Amino acid sequence: MNTVRGLVTVVVSVTAAVASSLGSAATASASPSVGVDARILSQATVDGHDYITKEITIAPGGTTGWHWHPGRIFGVVRAGTLTHDFADCSIDGIYSAGAPITEGSGADHVHVGRNLGFEPVVMWVLYIDDAGAPLAVDAPNPGCPFE
Repeated sequence: MNTVRGLVTVVVSVTAAVASSLGSAATASASPSVGVDARILSQATVDGHDYITKEITIAPGGTTGWHWHPGRIFGVVRAGTLTHDFADCSIDGIYSAGAPITEGSGADHVHVGRNLGFEPVVMWVLYIDDAGAPLAVDAPNPGCPFE
């Protein structure tokens, strides 16, 4: 009887631990983009690197969602005003039409782009990555009171 009781205790403990970890994973899910449209303008792979240029449009009130980039990013704002925030919830820049923008690479450069204006933000962005790498990696909201 003690063996059965011990087995039941182990099963209940493991089930509780799994349920707890699933609950934690749900709260750490990525924040989605809202009102973002992107189209590829050009794409090439040269010497093991992808060079992809996109036109990205963020609708008024839209957001890219929290994310980071494995590769290098260079862009220019063509229309509207982009508000760019770091994971510490600070605004690292407000970029108007004509302004260049670049972003750091790696998981320690989580950020979000937001359109707080009344007209669409339109950007042309060049991504330089290792061939086949993702252009961006989704991240959860780090606790900022905005998305």
